[in-house]
Amino acid sequence: MKFRRLLGAACAASFLVAAFGLDAQEMPQPAPEHALLAADVGTWDAAVEMWMEPGKPPAKSEAVETVTMVGGFWQVQEFKGTFMGAPFEGRGLTGWDAQKKKYVSAWVDSSAPGLSHGEATYDAATKTMKGTIVGPGPDGKPQQMSMACTWKSADEREVTMGMVGPDGKEAPMMRFVYKRRK
Repeated sequence: MKFRRLLGAACAASFLVAAFGLDAQEMPQPAPEHALLAADVGTWDAAVEMWMEPGKPPAKSEAVETVTMVGGFWQVQEFKGTFMGAPFEGRGLTGWDAQKKKYVSAWVDSSAPGLSHGEATYDAATKTMKGTIVGPGPDGKPQQMSMACTWKSADEREVTMGMVGPDGKEAPMMRFVYKRRK
């Protein structure tokens, strides 16, 4: 199995060199924006709050997120926890889009059959990434949500998500407080 992976990687690299005339010095390198993503590599414990109805207290649960990088370009998140008492898992992919000058993401999980995608910008002064996510809503139609991730320190970050309610006001939807596992 390991040999097959190595052989596949070698074939892919050979294809790139042959097809595009690239040598090792010409291969793309991660940009400074990728360092923000790489800093989160590791295992994180999460305290999760989810608001099921406006004005009601949130449901609480715990989860674990494992973050890795692919090629220094793409952050991969593996999230496992519970949702309404049932096992829940999700996978995310986040990277820097140099053309858009934004972070882009994709998300799938065990609670929905559709793909969610997002775009965000990072403010170094506040250590906050803010953006929007579009994914399937409870009725199956696309739903837009707001997202903000604030790094409190290298070992703690908070993610909040919200959506516009029927009254036209933004209401909290989810809050995750992550602490890096030592």
